[in-house]
This record gives sequence, structure tokens and C-alpha cells, in this order.
Amino acid sequence: MDYKNLIKSLELPAGYAPPVELSFEDIVARALSRADLAADVKGINSSIEVILRTRGGNWPSGPISEEFDYVDLVWHELEFRENYSYSYAVYDTAGQYLGCCYFYPMGRRTPLDETTVQHDVDVSWWVTEDAYHRSYYAKLYLALRQWIADAFPFENPYFSNREMP
Repeated sequence: MDYKNLIKSLELPAGYAPPVELSFEDIVARALSRADLAADVKGINSSIEVILRTRGGNWPSGPISEEFDYVDLVWHELEFRENYSYSYAVYDTAGQYLGCCYFYPMGRRTPLDETTVQHDVDVSWWVTEDAYHRSYYAKLYLALRQWIADAFPFENPYFSNREMP
């Protein structure tokens, strides 16, 4: 079968409501929203190289504006509300912005093929340059694995970051 250009919907139990907040050790993730705009813009723009190196893909292609990010954050809010995908802003317990994590349908970020179609969610994340140097990149990976086991109905996640801890 040719899976090119297909996106597999997230398979969710009837009435499933995703968590709006998750925690792991000193990491707190909250549903990404407009409230995260200033921290998100600053985090992305100060960390473009580490995001591209660790997460992979072609985003961000350069610095982003508040106007661009505002539209993106509203889109993430809509997708969260509609159970299409889940995006979280990640902070430490002291309130410092660390980055973001995403639960996307397979085929949206990672193209579907005979291997990837077997997975039920595409998981990716990025952290700021500062957070990376404080070992939060690997720690967030552990948090994601725990959150999937505890709070989400996904059984076969695909971690699509280029750099795996």
C-alpha cells in the first residue's frame, strides 16, 4: 500500500480527555496555549540550532515573530480541544520555560510507511539551549515515556526526534 500523504488519526477511547497538566520529578507540562507566547518565542529564537539538531525536521527555519507564534499557539489549542494532537509547554517547578513536547498523529510529522504505520502516536520534543545543557533533554524523554504509560491510551509510540537520549 502507498501510505504517502496519509495521516493516521489518533485512536482514542470514547470520552477520552487528555491531561491538561503532567508532572515528572521537577518537570511540569501544561497544555500549550497563548499564555505561553512570550516564553515560547524567546525559547525558540534562542535555541534554533539545538532544536534542529535534536528534534530534526525543518522547523524552525529561522527566528519567529510573536504574530507567527500566536497563530501557531491558537492552532495547537484547537487541535488539543478537538483531540487531533496534544502539545504541551514544559517548565521546571521553579517556573523556568524548558521547551515543548508533542503527541501528533502518525503521518503528520513522520511520513507513514510499512514500519511507521504500526505506531499509534508520533512523540517529539525540544528544549531550550540552556535546558539542554542542564540535561533536561534526556530527562524530558524519560518524562514522556512515563506520561505515555500513565496518562495516555497509546500503546506503541514512535519517538521521532533525531537525537535520542
